[in-house]
Amino acid sequence: MAVTESAPAVPPAARAHTPTTDQGGGYEGILGRQSQRESAARTYARSLPIVPVRARGLTIEGADGRRYLDCLSGAGTLALGHNHPVVLEAVKKVLDSGAPLHVLDLATPVKDAFTSELFATLPGELADDARIQFCGPAGTDAVEAALKLVRTATGRRGLLAFTGAYHGMTAGALAASGGADDVRVTRLPYPQRYRCPFGVGGERGAELSATWTENLLDDPKSGVAAPAGMIVEAVQGEGGVIPAPDDWMRRMRGITADRSIPLVVDEVQTGVGRTGAFWAVEHSGVVPDVMVLSKAIGGSLPLAVIVYRSELDAWEPGAHAGTFRGNQLAMAAGTATLRYVRENKLAERAGTLGARILGRLQGLAAAHSCVGDVRGRGLMIGVEVVDPDAAGPDDSVPPAAPALARAVQQECLARGLIVELGGRHSAVVRLLPPLTLTDEQATAVLDRFADALAAAERAHTPRPPASRRAPAPRTAPRPSH
Repeated sequence: MAVTESAPAVPPAARAHTPTTDQGGGYEGILGRQSQRESAARTYARSLPIVPVRARGLTIEGADGRRYLDCLSGAGTLALGHNHPVVLEAVKKVLDSGAPLHVLDLATPVKDAFTSELFATLPGELADDARIQFCGPAGTDAVEAALKLVRTATGRRGLLAFTGAYHGMTAGALAASGGADDVRVTRLPYPQRYRCPFGVGGERGAELSATWTENLLDDPKSGVAAPAGMIVEAVQGEGGVIPAPDDWMRRMRGITADRSIPLVVDEVQTGVGRTGAFWAVEHSGVVPDVMVLSKAIGGSLPLAVIVYRSELDAWEPGAHAGTFRGNQLAMAAGTATLRYVRENKLAERAGTLGARILGRLQGLAAAHSCVGDVRGRGLMIGVEVVDPDAAGPDDSVPPAAPALARAVQQECLARGLIVELGGRHSAVVRLLPPLTLTDEQATAVLDRFADALAAAERAHTPRPPASRRAPAPRTAPRPSH
């Protein structure tokens, strides 16, 4: 099945969503003004031309009256889905109390409740001796704080990061991400089962990655000085939904601990039950030196922190500051979310339901050659779309098919299902539903996805030229009676 790389045709059911220059008050006018006024850097709005006006749980209602099942969840921010009652009640309570909404980094009862609930969820070994730094409200600022912290604590400058990583869009965070074009860190191979950088996959591929890292650090002629820290995602999200093998994570913890290298784990997208454990590092039993947290910890509102071992707390006052570190509404919403996930065992639920979803998606993979791999952990799931007909004789797996993946996304949208793309070539369809997803909703999501996948595959399968088509069979005359 050959796949072209041109932009996919918009399916008929989705054409009504195409923005126009209408300047009226309707959704088309809103989309048109957004296109005219907002920067070329806008992202989600390009592939998801909808105007949300109401939302609850998994469902979004657009200004055009259509309803959508939201499996993007604010890029993983909405652990409880849209407008969960416990979140709304927590926000309303703060608003009704007359408490100040802006307090810089002053202590408040709201902040105290948040930190207490957060510490109750952390790995015990870290929580028993941790410090917390409230950062600017985006995860990328928390990454910056983490990098600044380990450099201050160790007096070293270098950093270890991994291929395929994504840590944010500010300068330091971007430099540690896989898309950086001005590399200022030492890049290490992240293990992959499907597209192994060593071409072997599985446990052997992970072992080679760990051995590479160990040798690089111990070789006096490697050109890599002792680093200030290592930053890693326990599941690469934007990199294509690639879970790190648990044994490999334990090796990274051992390698860094033996060499006094602080281990920083980025849990911005994986935290608060997303992967089937409250924090993704819990799958491997690893206790990092620094955890970077954002997205779901704010209960849908902006909040970002780092928590770290107290021995690293070498900062001077004001070494990392920000005007909006004290978002009281986000802390209240975050406390309610953390508590609800913990008390209702939603992490365990995500693990169980995610396994069932993966099983059905693997069944789709068996029926559709354009599905190269299905992977994930909990309710953090990815489907890699490939072009099997473009594989060369020496290719261990088919090449990615980004145009077909975009077509799948648009076919999903036409059926009222919101999904996002990720991965090295934007060819991984990502599912990040809320942790409150019911069995019935999961079935609806999978039914729509299966239908969209089949439609996109049909549309991208070229028909042979007319001269090469088999002649239509003649219809035998029906006997008369």
